[in-house]
Amino acid sequence: MQKPSRSSTTTKSARHMPVHPGEILLEEFLYPHGLTPYAVAKALHVPRTRIERIVRQETPITADTALRLARYFDTTPEFWLNLQARFDVELARTALAAEIGAISPRKSA
Repeated sequence: MQKPSRSSTTTKSARHMPVHPGEILLEEFLYPHGLTPYAVAKALHVPRTRIERIVRQETPITADTALRLARYFDTTPEFWLNLQARFDVELARTALAAEIGAISPRKSA
């Protein structure tokens, strides 16, 4: 699998967009090992489209997928789920900034 130009990643960074776990999967695991989404899906016993959608940043990492990726790449499920949680929180932080900012913190007793 040939690695594309990093220009799309650079553009994301310039806009301070959070990193989707699919980008980590692609850049840190698939490319360095010369793997395709199809090969990973086959090894994980999941539909090819599941891994393709993750690396295209169209779907999240689920607990099921995290367990499978952890086993295959010798990581932990928490690694994958934490990547997803951070991505989700950063998207929500941006989308809800004004609404969250309008909440007054509760004073401690």
